[in-house]
Amino acid sequence: MTTVALPPADPAPGQTASKKRGRGGSTLWRYLVIRFLLIFPTVFILVTMVFVLMRITGDPITIALGGKLPPDQLAERIHHAGYDRPIIVQYLEYLGNIFTGNFGTSITDGQPISQILLVHGGATLELAFYALIVAFIVGIPLGQVAAYFRDRWPDAVLRIFAILAYATPVFFAGLLLKLVFAVWLDVLPVAGRASTRTEIQFSTMPNRTGIYLIDAIGTGDPEIIGDVLSHAVLPGLALGLLTAGIFLRLVRTNVIGTLSRDYVDAARSRGVREIRLVRKHALKPALIPIVTVIGLQIAVLLGGAVLTETTFEWKGLGFELAYYLSKRDFVAVQGIVALLAVIVALTNFIVDIIAALIDPRVRY
Repeated sequence: MTTVALPPADPAPGQTASKKRGRGGSTLWRYLVIRFLLIFPTVFILVTMVFVLMRITGDPITIALGGKLPPDQLAERIHHAGYDRPIIVQYLEYLGNIFTGNFGTSITDGQPISQILLVHGGATLELAFYALIVAFIVGIPLGQVAAYFRDRWPDAVLRIFAILAYATPVFFAGLLLKLVFAVWLDVLPVAGRASTRTEIQFSTMPNRTGIYLIDAIGTGDPEIIGDVLSHAVLPGLALGLLTAGIFLRLVRTNVIGTLSRDYVDAARSRGVREIRLVRKHALKPALIPIVTVIGLQIAVLLGGAVLTETTFEWKGLGFELAYYLSKRDFVAVQGIVALLAVIVALTNFIVDIIAALIDPRVRY
């Protein structure tokens, strides 16, 4: 008897869609788990590099206080801090302290590094937030304009602006902005995070966050909110223009690429105006690369924050880092740099999550 093998029945459309969703969901979760696990070796490598670089020139106490104390007192401090032990023992103790949130104590003023990070960390995060707002407001619309006027004089001018914005040192841009808006026009504060009156008001708040904009909103006083925002304009511009130049060029390049796609040509043939094509059809695909580079730009912003905060006396981690570098207090420097490394790693993980959610092609 001959047996005829029948072809397998096609699955129902609902079952196919369900399988696809299941595979897509598992792929997304696998991607996110892998990216999360990569945080630990990244932080470990960064923290190890910080430790090694800080120890190349010797122990921190000799570097900070050498020549300022008699040899016997210097040796006593070195022994008390444990810097006369083998370097591997110091390294393992350092890692253990990092995992428990103990970053050590400043040699210069005896402050716990964790306290310095808590007090001044909010200021740096606030400045990075303002800079990103400036980068989005300036870079994305101007990138669209440059793509719309491709290879014409507005495009050329905007490309030159993007190069200048990215290439100009942050401290030089800050000095120019201070000269124009604070000295010549006298319309914005020259330095600081807030006026003396606002600082006094914040010092009496029971549950202050250290992020002045949130604290100002908490007071409910429009004058205090305006005072905080006016002090943030120039530092935010100085640091934000650095990233705005990158966003401008990315948006321009990706919008131009999208405008050459078949579906855009089809819309153009139906009489859709070019400006609508740029705004509606080409912008969203152009924003995906912006999201993917935000993580890298956070590292750039935190590096630029050192010069920006010093230029505008914005007392955040960058300002404190410059201060402790001038004092050769490498214990404090080590703790601040280690925290910044952790922030960069976590920010990149968050950016990876956002990129995976908005772009299904981002998978392992």
